[in-house]
Amino acid sequence: MKALRGLLLPIATLLTGCSTVLMSPSGDLAVQQRNLIITSTLLMMIIIVPVIVLTLLFAWHYRASNKKATYDPEWSHSTMLELLIWSAPLLIIIALGAVTWVSTHKLDPFRPLERLSYGRPVPADVQPLTVEVVALDWKWLFIYPEQGIATVNELAAPVDRPIRFKITASTVMNSFFIPALAGQIYAMPGMETKLQAVINKPGEFQGFSANYSGEGFSGMHFLFHGVSEEAFAQWIQRAKAGGGSLDREAYVKLAQPSQNDPVRRYAAVEPGLFLAIVTRCLQPDSPSCMKPMKMQGIGSEVAVPAAKGTEGMPAVPMAHPK
Repeated sequence: MKALRGLLLPIATLLTGCSTVLMSPSGDLAVQQRNLIITSTLLMMIIIVPVIVLTLLFAWHYRASNKKATYDPEWSHSTMLELLIWSAPLLIIIALGAVTWVSTHKLDPFRPLERLSYGRPVPADVQPLTVEVVALDWKWLFIYPEQGIATVNELAAPVDRPIRFKITASTVMNSFFIPALAGQIYAMPGMETKLQAVINKPGEFQGFSANYSGEGFSGMHFLFHGVSEEAFAQWIQRAKAGGGSLDREAYVKLAQPSQNDPVRRYAAVEPGLFLAIVTRCLQPDSPSCMKPMKMQGIGSEVAVPAAKGTEGMPAVPMAHPK
């Protein structure tokens, strides 16, 4: 008994450092993802728990020392057992498949939000807050195109207002993750991914990179502030009052590899900078430059190789070399 206590003590000590943010998130999308994890786990436990219990029970009952256990070497088949053995897992697989299929479409990160939280649909007159995210080496750049500002390693959004993230990377593949807000989504150079989310509680939440991207990966952390509309307006004004200007030249300097960068704010952002980053056209004569093109009948912008560029898209490295 003393040995068991001695083993449990270090385990309990280690668990005190664990964070429960995934099981207690503050954004509706993360809440739905949490519920999906719980539902899937409970469905699987319906099979796992009885199998473990019956395995232990059979091993104990049919032990060599139990003379009361019936020995029947001729037994080979039971229709009832066959039905139980095959029907229960089949029903669980069907249930898991249905839940997964519905959730995959419902929680699609590209899909606009339909609700702010349970029982609260998104008001028709509410416009999402657009935030353009760029994963740099090794820091995060956030551009607010409607407000005309940008920040490094700091993000803010009003509570109960939908957020539309547009995400890309400068040089290597990365992963944008705020556990309290929503699941992680990849950031890739030359491509744009999206994430629709909403924060339902005020507070400061940790954000970070969830994909190894080189030497400074461990320092790619930032704070996400969930604030009121009034506090968000004040935060925007502070950025406008105390920052410089982020044009292409400033961005090229900012994009140089650096580690553990402090928070920086830019009072103005060159229009079209994010599109230039996605299409790799910060320098139009670059061989990797792609030009934006309107797709006929759709109206959305896509990136295609320019006439001077090389064929196809440049390879996407998984991690930055040291």
